Amino acid sequence: MNNNNNCIIFRLCCIALIVTSMTFAIRAGILGQLGEQFGLTGTQLGWVNAMAFLGFPVATMLGGIIYNAIGAKKLVALAFMCHLGGLILTITADGFWGLLISTFLIGFANGSVEAGCNPLIAKMFPKNTTTMLNRFHVWFPGGIVIGALASNAMTSVGFSWQWQVSLILVPTIIYGAMMLKTQFPQFDTQQNSTTSNLKHLLSPLYLFLIICMTLTAVTEFGTQQWIEQILGSSGASPMVILALITGLMALGRFFAGPIVHRFSPSGVLLGSAVFSTLGIFLMSQAQGNTIYLAAAMFAIGVTYFWPTMIGCVAEYAPKTGALGMSLIGGAGMFAMSIWNPVIGHWIDNARTQAQTTSVSVEQVEVLAGQAVLQNLLVFPIVLIIVFIGLHLFITKNKNVEKYV
Repeated sequence: MNNNNNCIIFRLCCIALIVTSMTFAIRAGILGQLGEQFGLTGTQLGWVNAMAFLGFPVATMLGGIIYNAIGAKKLVALAFMCHLGGLILTITADGFWGLLISTFLIGFANGSVEAGCNPLIAKMFPKNTTTMLNRFHVWFPGGIVIGALASNAMTSVGFSWQWQVSLILVPTIIYGAMMLKTQFPQFDTQQNSTTSNLKHLLSPLYLFLIICMTLTAVTEFGTQQWIEQILGSSGASPMVILALITGLMALGRFFAGPIVHRFSPSGVLLGSAVFSTLGIFLMSQAQGNTIYLAAAMFAIGVTYFWPTMIGCVAEYAPKTGALGMSLIGGAGMFAMSIWNPVIGHWIDNARTQAQTTSVSVEQVEVLAGQAVLQNLLVFPIVLIIVFIGLHLFITKNKNVEKYV
C-alpha cells in the first residue's frame, strides 16, 4: 500500500468524520425548529437527541467486534449507507417517531466511522500513529465549526431545517464516491485477534477509564448539544458560541502532541477537568458578550477529553487493542443517550419554575439555561476528583500494564 493511496484514504476518513460532526452541529442548531414544527417538548427532543448517542455505541461495539474479521472498508461502507439513509429519512420525517428512527441511523453511521477509521489510520501510519490520529480528530471540532456556521447562516436567511440537513448530503456523497474507487489495506487476521482483545477488557484500569469516559462525554456533549436551548436567549449567538468552542478545540488538537508529552495523558485530563469546571460555571453566571469568554474557557477544558481518553487506552491498556478503543468511544456516547432525555427534562422543569417568577419571557429562558448549566457542573467537578486519583496512580505506577 503506497503512501499516496494511504493519504487518499486518510482524506476519505477525515471527510467521513466531518459528516459525523456536522450532524452534531446542525442537529444542535435546529432543535428549536424541530420542537416548534412538530410540537415536541424538551423531553421528547431529548429522546430524539438520545438516539444519535445510542446508535453510536451500538455501532462501535459491533464494529469493534467484527473489525478484525471484515476490515475497515466494509465498516466505512456501512457508515455511508446509514448516513445517506438516515439523512434522507430525517428530511422526510413527519413527527417524533420519524425523527427518532432517522437519528438512530445517523448515530449508527457516526459510530461506524469511528470504529472503522481509528484502527485503520493506526495501521496505515505505524511510525507516527499518534500524530495522524490527532490530525484525524481535528476534523470532529472542525466539522462542527463548519456545521454550526452553516446552520447559523441558513437560519438567519430563513432556510428551513430540512435544507440544513440536506447540506450534510454533500460531504456524504463525496466520501461515498471516494470509497468506491479506493483500495483499502488488507488485514492480517493472525496479528489482529479480537479474542485476545476480549480477554483484557475486564481489567480494573480499563473499566475505570470506561467510567471516566462517560463523565467526560456528558461534560462535553451535554453542553454542546443543548447549546441552542440553553443559551438561546442569553444575548449571545448559540451557534457562534458552538463555532468558537469547536474552533478552539480543533486548534488545540492540532498542537496536542507537545502538550501531552509535557504533562502526560493523565495530567492533561486533570487540567481539562479543571478548565471545564471553570468554563461551565462562568457560562452559568455570564450574559451577553461575556459568555464568549466563558465559552473559550470551556473549550480549553473539553479540547483533549475525547482523544486523550482514547490515548489512555492505547497507552495504559494496550492489550485491549482496536476493540478497547472502539468500546470506550461507545461508552461515552451511550452515556449521552441516557443523559440527553434527563437534560431535556431539566430544561422543561427549569423553564416551568422560572415561569412562576415575575420576569420576561426572555429572562425565563435565561434562568432556565443557567439552572441546567449548574446541574451539568457536577460532572466536571467529579472528574477533577477521579483524575487526581488517576494521575497519582499513574505517577506512582510507571509500569501500569501489570494492572491490565
